Amino acid sequence: MPRNVIVKSGPLKYAQNITVGPHRFQADEPTDVGGNDVGPEAHELVMAALGACANITVQMYAERKQWPLHGVQVALSYARVPAENPADSGAKIGMMDRIDVEVALVGDLSEEQQRRLLEIADRCPVHRLLVSGVEVNTRLFVPASPPH
Repeated sequence: MPRNVIVKSGPLKYAQNITVGPHRFQADEPTDVGGNDVGPEAHELVMAALGACANITVQMYAERKQWPLHGVQVALSYARVPAENPADSGAKIGMMDRIDVEVALVGDLSEEQQRRLLEIADRCPVHRLLVSGVEVNTRLFVPASPPH
């Protein structure tokens, strides 16, 4: 089960300090939009989560099947693209978000094993979350003492 994520604004404009359990890292905006580029921006973090999840899911599946998978590389890119059918996409102005995912598999795998591992990559939990139409509930939280 994923741990809670805490995101606090940092001392630099747009820089965010992120805590996930014992892990700490930063997110930011690129310099061309006013950030300091001290960490990945939000879309990059989503792509990193998707890539890591797909990679791990493929590795676990191959391990369970005892297939000769020796490495996986997942390359992802994000773009806003015209929606093919805006009425069906739910997009307001005919644009939609798209993440392109390329998976490289290292090992002496048959074409059938490679095909199956690509299917498994699309079944990772983060992929399912992103395509499910997840509900996000945002509410105001007033701590007893101001955050530091």
